[in-house]
Amino acid sequence: MSSAIIVIPCFNEEKRLEVLQFRKYALSHPEHQFLFVNDGSSDRTALILDDLKESVPESFDVLHLSQNQGKAEAVRQGMLRAFETDVDYAGYWDADLATPLDMIPEFTEQLDQTTQLTLVIGARVKLLGRQIERKKLRHYLGRIFATAASTVLQLPIYDTQCGAKLFRVSQESRTLFSKRFLTNWIFDVELLARARQLEKFYQCDSLEATVYELPLKRWQDVAGSKVKPHDFLKAFIELCSIYWNYLRPSLNKPFATLAVGSNPDKIRKAA
Repeated sequence: MSSAIIVIPCFNEEKRLEVLQFRKYALSHPEHQFLFVNDGSSDRTALILDDLKESVPESFDVLHLSQNQGKAEAVRQGMLRAFETDVDYAGYWDADLATPLDMIPEFTEQLDQTTQLTLVIGARVKLLGRQIERKKLRHYLGRIFATAASTVLQLPIYDTQCGAKLFRVSQESRTLFSKRFLTNWIFDVELLARARQLEKFYQCDSLEATVYELPLKRWQDVAGSKVKPHDFLKAFIELCSIYWNYLRPSLNKPFATLAVGSNPDKIRKAA
């Protein structure tokens, strides 16, 4: 079975971290590991994570950041650590488990079955037979933002902000995380913008062919979310920054300098 590491960014998650759910999943899926990134928490999160690692070291690991740097940097640091290991896939998941852990095998199965895919993204689509529970205000604001993000990226994507994503481990995936993000609230969109640049400057395969949105069976808003309605205004400001730094037509310099081999579809190394 394919191996995977799931990065879990954590900031003051003492009251929300479902330790038993992680333990239960780890027992039934030993091929999947979890890397918790403690983003400078000021509560007992660090102690809880260290205890979890000590209890099942083959399934759990912890990366402690000395001070709070925000979710974007916590995810980036975790993903860089994950890419250093010998696994097939690496991704990140929200600590509150709004997306249940039992969805992970569906993500890995999609990558197993379709070899040209490099990224599977969870999509919160409310369909009959699926349990997608979102607050109405956040849902409608989210749909407005998703439409704007899709327009800026020129990509027919439904849900950029779902906190469940899994990447095939490759040099291209590593490159996406090679530099610190300009944004914090919508770094997921920035990741896709960086991938667009790989298409433009290095003739990599198109996102339409390599990214798959997987409709989730279950998702629910969890009490205590750090995202507030007014943060959507910040998101639109950051979206403008992404367009200007990555996607404007006059841009002639990529976010990272890469060496490309004789096969233009394969990136050999990041400078």
